[in-house]
Amino acid sequence: MKGSSPAKLVLLAAILVPAATGYPSEKKPAAAGREGTQHASWDDVNVLAHGLLQLGHGLKEHVDKTRGQVRELGAKLQAFDGSFSSLDEVTRHLQKEGEALKEKTRQLGQRQEQALNASAELQNHVEQLSTEGQSVRDRIGHLEKKVDNLQGSSGNHSNAHMLQLMLETQGRRIEELVEQIRQQKESLERQSALLHDLQAEVRRRKLNAAVQEKAELHPAEPPEELASGCQELFLRGNDTSGLHLVRPRGSEPFSVSCDMATGPGWTVIQNRVDGSVDFNRPWADYQNGFGSLTGEFWLGLDKLHALAGQGDHIMQLEFSDWMGESRSVRYRFRLDGAERNYALHLQPDGSEALQSGLATGTGLPFSTADRDHDQKPAVNCAQRLTGGWWFGGCGQSNLNGRYLGPPGGVARQQWRQAAFWKPWRGLRRTAMKMAPAA
Repeated sequence: MKGSSPAKLVLLAAILVPAATGYPSEKKPAAAGREGTQHASWDDVNVLAHGLLQLGHGLKEHVDKTRGQVRELGAKLQAFDGSFSSLDEVTRHLQKEGEALKEKTRQLGQRQEQALNASAELQNHVEQLSTEGQSVRDRIGHLEKKVDNLQGSSGNHSNAHMLQLMLETQGRRIEELVEQIRQQKESLERQSALLHDLQAEVRRRKLNAAVQEKAELHPAEPPEELASGCQELFLRGNDTSGLHLVRPRGSEPFSVSCDMATGPGWTVIQNRVDGSVDFNRPWADYQNGFGSLTGEFWLGLDKLHALAGQGDHIMQLEFSDWMGESRSVRYRFRLDGAERNYALHLQPDGSEALQSGLATGTGLPFSTADRDHDQKPAVNCAQRLTGGWWFGGCGQSNLNGRYLGPPGGVARQQWRQAAFWKPWRGLRRTAMKMAPAA
């Protein structure tokens, strides 16, 4: 029974069940009026029970075997599902790689096409260069033939003469170019001077407008009642240093910076403290003035002449060095007008050794790089030293040279262009002031 198939077990159950239901079975009575019932024997019952037990064991074994087979089948199905998922992932990955490979193939095709085009262009260039090289070689050969002919006909002397003529032609051409550059430079300088003149005229008109506006606002104080200078303001009782409007005799009104603290009304005509204003300027600027009266400035030769034309005056030059020491020197002076290039006539006021910075006696005309009036015929001192000044020579003084700051770390050539007063040390601050001698 252990090895019976499910069909056999079912057949056996079909036989035994009806047999079991037949006990106790009924038999016909042998004769009427006879009572009693017959039962199956115990042997038959035991056989039936044993068969049923074997049938239960067989069914249980079959169920257990079938359950194991089902579990195995489930595990195989799960493994198959996992394999299918992995296969799907690999398929997608292969598809992506295939698309990337297609893109790379396309790019490679494009690069190959570009390389073919570049190769064709390079081949064309090579052919052109080859053609040009052949042309150059032909020209060289032609020139060599000409040179041989010239050497054969004229000799070395003729060749040297030819070279000399070529050099002379080139030299003349260079000289012409230099002359053109010089003319352009002079034209630019004239335009620059004209521009500065126009700027000065604009400033003058603005100042006249300001004076007119002040006259209109204060009719009780007409322009002719303005003081002629800082000293007259001081004598009137105005001892406040700073900017004031003055009107020298025969001149238009203009503003000046007055120093009322160190004397009886000094008019400041030059002031340098920090190098904030460039003093390397043309003639027109020095004639009209530049800078700010509240900082660094040059008052202007025209204004200086207007102030100095009212009798004898004193000029005081003040210096301070980078060590903190200060000195001053005074001159009696007279100043010519524009027709004499603002020549400065000085007389020493005292016996200071510092007075040797400017020559006394004969008048020194004022000079700038574009108006050379110094006493060195072959040298333009203003161009060499920068700025504008009363240059006798190029080595005694120039308070309007470049402001280079403290000494040290500056090239010697630059120091030659710095503001200096030879009898004194390096200049940190300078001021030029004037006042009537009386």
